[in-house]
Amino acid sequence: LKIMGVLAVVLIVGRIILQMTLGGIQIDMNEVENFRLKRVLVWLNPEQYSSAGGYQIMQALYAIGSGGFFGKGLGNSVPVPEAQNDMIFSIVCEELGVFGGLIVIVLFGYLLYRLFFIAQNAKDFYGSLMVSGIMVHIALQVVLNICVVLNWIPTTGITLPFVSYGGTSILFLMVEMGIALSVSRKIGFEKEKG
Repeated sequence: LKIMGVLAVVLIVGRIILQMTLGGIQIDMNEVENFRLKRVLVWLNPEQYSSAGGYQIMQALYAIGSGGFFGKGLGNSVPVPEAQNDMIFSIVCEELGVFGGLIVIVLFGYLLYRLFFIAQNAKDFYGSLMVSGIMVHIALQVVLNICVVLNWIPTTGITLPFVSYGGTSILFLMVEMGIALSVSRKIGFEKEKG
């Protein structure tokens, strides 16, 4: 828990330092060849570089803000470019509000808790390692996707597990869940004698 706090502080301080050093600079995006630098510049100033990639994140932030606490209702969202992919969490927050976004985060938390339980109680070390890897994979995807949607980190292209559109992503997540369920099936609990 302390490590997460330290990482959050480092992220915030790093963003402030980058914002102060690169924030006021006006750079012609046609002359920037490195796509990573473009992503960082768009991340720091999405308004300034909206034509060079900041439009999607701007629309996602507007969608989250317009949803309020309980949202506009299912199907009542404003179109966000390519929302079915990386920015699906912004549509969830617009249609279901911050409350719906928190419910999605709590459901992912519960899934990760159950995967942790399976990894902890697996019969063998190999099964424990497999489920731990699956848990870390899903946790990283959730954290990175939500951080991108909230513009806390530059865009990455990582989907929100089980929610974003994408056949290959869903296929591999389902295979991972099948592996985790296979490991959990072999867990045996001793009955209390009393």
